Amino acid sequence: MSDPVLQLRNLTKTVGRRNIVDDLTFDIPAGEVFGFLGPNGAGKTTTIRMIVGLISMSRGEALIKGVSVRHHFELAMTHVGAIVENPEMYKFLTGYQNLVHFARRHEGVTKTRIDEVVALLGLQNRIHEKVKRYSLGMRQRLGVAQAILHRPSLLILDEPTNGLDPAGIRELRDYLRKLTKEEGISVIVSSHLLSEMELMCDRVAIIQAGKLVDIRSLQETRDSAQSKIVIETGDLPAAQRLLASAFDPSLLTISGIGQLELAADKSAVPHIARLLVSAEIDVLGIHAVQKSLEEQFLEITGGEMVV
Repeated sequence: MSDPVLQLRNLTKTVGRRNIVDDLTFDIPAGEVFGFLGPNGAGKTTTIRMIVGLISMSRGEALIKGVSVRHHFELAMTHVGAIVENPEMYKFLTGYQNLVHFARRHEGVTKTRIDEVVALLGLQNRIHEKVKRYSLGMRQRLGVAQAILHRPSLLILDEPTNGLDPAGIRELRDYLRKLTKEEGISVIVSSHLLSEMELMCDRVAIIQAGKLVDIRSLQETRDSAQSKIVIETGDLPAAQRLLASAFDPSLLTISGIGQLELAADKSAVPHIARLLVSAEIDVLGIHAVQKSLEEQFLEITGGEMVV
């Protein structure tokens, strides 16, 4: 396995007597889209701001490509591209002129590299138009293009989907996947859209009250997610009595008018259907549903919503 692109070691931010971020420790490898999830005030944005040096660390360390953000800030930042909040562009310049301007901040960014980034983010058709004519989605893509001009190892995007329509969110998700595959960049994404994080990220860190609750592989989470079977019937009392005798009654709940839910794997669907039909109980519908990332997250955090 390659060395981690980002290493957090006991990262802590204290304000007064309260730890806003409390002893975070984890690694992010190359080529991964990594998500920060957490309820309101969990410390996600504070963590990002410490990583990019916008606020100081009270204790602990962040290492980017093995370089200390605390002790060698300028060198560490050569490995980072970031958009915190909204990308800032000169609206009366064209997209290309903006990229040329930002390229001057870094050594070795050639015209060829600018053209590569424009193609990578799918900006070829609009790059010579003024930014004031761009949609929010186009500006987000131009911001990502600017952030990766110097070939960073780590791209950090704080709430990148804010204000985007569904098409813009999907485009951004596809381009981030393309970046990790073609450029080998690691991406950190903070978002309040759980459904998008589920589609976008390889792993997520769940942060609550400044503490790391868990780190989950989303593929493993999907594979191991507990499923439930939803049964719609014309005779709810009879169906409930029959299924309570065939399964553990504690796994059975009434979830609506004429509807039962059974906590069981989808492989039980044929057996349940045969039981009900054999007992001449009308079956109006039966299907298995896996718990979504949102349902699992709300269970872990005690029902607190993400921001």
